[in-house]
Amino acid sequence: MTVRVQTEDFDIGFELKQLRLARQDIGAVVSFVGQVRDINEGDAITTLTLEHYPGMTEKSLENIISQAKNRWDIVDALIIHRVGTLQPLDQIVLVAVSSAHRGDAFNACEFMMDYLKTEAPFWKKEVTPQGERWLEAKQADDDASARWNMKK
Repeated sequence: MTVRVQTEDFDIGFELKQLRLARQDIGAVVSFVGQVRDINEGDAITTLTLEHYPGMTEKSLENIISQAKNRWDIVDALIIHRVGTLQPLDQIVLVAVSSAHRGDAFNACEFMMDYLKTEAPFWKKEVTPQGERWLEAKQADDDASARWNMKK
């Protein structure tokens, strides 16, 4: 189980290959990649800056993986999350899960991303032509995370 919070970009192909080839009992690898959009809430986005609380953020991400491992039969998991100032189309996050079967991998990956959006201590600031603004938590993210409390 790997967690990395970093400023530099990541190579999706390399990361997934490492996860896929780690063991021979893996039958599925599921991943999610998030990237910076050029528009949010109707406004053009110039940059997105992500801040975090070092140490606390990594522990939070490790806890999310641990929860997924307790719920589903997964072999391995990876979360890479970038911080710093990013441009539209830059990659922000990679969440990947390997498992013997696709169902566990799909569920664990979706769970991890939903919890990451609500539980991990990241703060996001957008720069638009109208100025800077800190992003608030979205109800849709809270709803997505809450639905897992009813499952499994």
